[in-house]
Amino acid sequence: VVYEQEGVFIHSSCGKNDDQDSLIAGILRVIEKENEVVVDWRPLDETLDTSNILCAGKDSSSVVEWTQTPKEKCSRGADRPSSYEAEWDMVTTVSFKKKPHSNGDATAHANGESKWSFLFSLTDLKSIKQNKKGMGWSYLVFCLKDDVKLPALHFHRGDSKPLIKCLEKHVALNESPHDERVLLVKTQKSLSQSFENLFDESSYGLLQKWKKDPYIVTMGKFSKVTNYIVGSLRSSDPSNQRRPPSEMADFLNDTIPGLKINQQEEPGFEVITRIDLGKQPEVSRREPVSAEEWAKNMDSEGRILDVDYIKRLIFKGGLCHTLRKEAWKFLLGYFPWNSTKEERANLQKRKTDEYFRMKLQWKSVSEEQEKRNSRLRDYRSLIEKDVNRTDRTNKFYEGEDNPGLILLHDILMTYCMYDFDLGYVQGMSDLLSPVLYVMENEVDAFWCFVSYMDQMHQNFEEQMQGMKTQLIQLSHLLRLLDSGFCSYLESQDSGYLYFCFRWLLIRFKREFSFQDILRLWEVMWTELPCQNFHLLLCCAILESEKQQIMDKHYGFNEILKHINELSMKIDVEYILCKAEAISMQMMNCKELPQTVSEILGIENSSVTPDSDTGEDESGAELSCPASLYQSISTPVVAANGTRDSAQQTAETQSLTPA
Repeated sequence: VVYEQEGVFIHSSCGKNDDQDSLIAGILRVIEKENEVVVDWRPLDETLDTSNILCAGKDSSSVVEWTQTPKEKCSRGADRPSSYEAEWDMVTTVSFKKKPHSNGDATAHANGESKWSFLFSLTDLKSIKQNKKGMGWSYLVFCLKDDVKLPALHFHRGDSKPLIKCLEKHVALNESPHDERVLLVKTQKSLSQSFENLFDESSYGLLQKWKKDPYIVTMGKFSKVTNYIVGSLRSSDPSNQRRPPSEMADFLNDTIPGLKINQQEEPGFEVITRIDLGKQPEVSRREPVSAEEWAKNMDSEGRILDVDYIKRLIFKGGLCHTLRKEAWKFLLGYFPWNSTKEERANLQKRKTDEYFRMKLQWKSVSEEQEKRNSRLRDYRSLIEKDVNRTDRTNKFYEGEDNPGLILLHDILMTYCMYDFDLGYVQGMSDLLSPVLYVMENEVDAFWCFVSYMDQMHQNFEEQMQGMKTQLIQLSHLLRLLDSGFCSYLESQDSGYLYFCFRWLLIRFKREFSFQDILRLWEVMWTELPCQNFHLLLCCAILESEKQQIMDKHYGFNEILKHINELSMKIDVEYILCKAEAISMQMMNCKELPQTVSEILGIENSSVTPDSDTGEDESGAELSCPASLYQSISTPVVAANGTRDSAQQTAETQSLTPA
């Protein structure tokens, strides 16, 4: 039972007098069953004597007239208040369809007031009508898909808002454009926080599952649903195999409400298709930062001497594995860059105490307590399920009773105590796994994970604002980079870039090998060479696959399948070089659209289109990214042979905006 409310009445209009309603008190419940969610209303006391039913005077704001069969008609006067609304007329409960249930819940009750009881599945719900605001107590009328209307439910204790909020977790409700009182149920369920396992069933309902939870589908075997999705989106008529972009846009908007990706050059949309970015420059990468290089950039008390310099080295080459355990704590923000070794030791001591206090909170919950804490039970169940299938081929997590799995479980459970509102969402174990692998320490891994989740939090929130924003931003960048490819994707109903969902959700974790993801993440954590570099990585991958997609005339299904099958086949060093080259193209563009400038965090005012010298007013070269990358691709030595001079040059040619 996920919702229960007493004091929910049916006004039967079978009162003793014409100006009275019979009030039948009942309990309304929303019940989650194995394969469906049902709404159940039944009288509080099914043995109630009808002669003792309470009566209330008629009031147009709180009364519903029930149209009954001849045998059930009560004596009533011919005159009715003129304020009665025709649409509130109801049919008797015996006429609406009920699905058979093995437990007998949906069978008709034969005695007492049980004829008023009803139960229906949310899959049968068509709409909900509410009363006008400020008009008596709150009531609702459910209308099913076969146009059967159920009796109005009057909420004498409280209002119906908690019920609506509960139902919205299971179905998408939108206000009718014709009547603000009517909430229409969408044909498919919107996104929710119910991250349950998928692909344990046949193809029935897979499109609904995808729209219900793209997290699950994109995290799982996405290719399994491609044929079903295509079949559902496209007409079965061979002469009409494609739907207009506007209709396809509606489909994606149903899935991720608020997502608006340009299909045409609409009013108010910045046209960026005619900008010449020039040729992509050649980019090379350097060797990973060595322990010696790291140590040389640290003073006697353990402070990092030149943070920008060390970040640029990491961006260009990554880190050797022995350095990761220390350097990642800085990159993720667990350790302040300007801290001394002693300050970091004190910080770790405080954070250790804080961690184990939070861990004790869930460890000390008894079985009896947990029975009364459904959210904690749900979090634990999801975590146990996901931990058992996270990176099990990695030696750090393979085998039964692996200590790495226990730590993974404990850290995720403790994170639920740290952020109980978010709790655990599928995909978070993927973000923690590499961090724990590198740290080899429960406490350090937890606080690094907390810092990483601070960056990724919006990806996992119920409203999915982070995912919406990133998909829209990615569309802007790809259109600037290659408007022709964008147009082709749109022509194949693929302009929404939904196949990038998994890339963005868990930062490419399922697309690269485990060792490659360590390299990719540490490069991204430098926040160089611009904001949202991960979106340029998406552009780099898509541009690399553009030729094959277009030459072979891939359609919706083939594009989805092809992108999904890139997993574990992408060369991380090649993609990093290509993404860096794209960033240089865009940052050197003198006509960069304002939208793109904001996405990448580039100050438009620093670009001077009239300049022939390639300098802004401060004298810094506009082509600084290329020259700076060039100097870092080799050991950073300036013309006079000193590293300080090279650092000074680098600072005047900063890769990131102030």
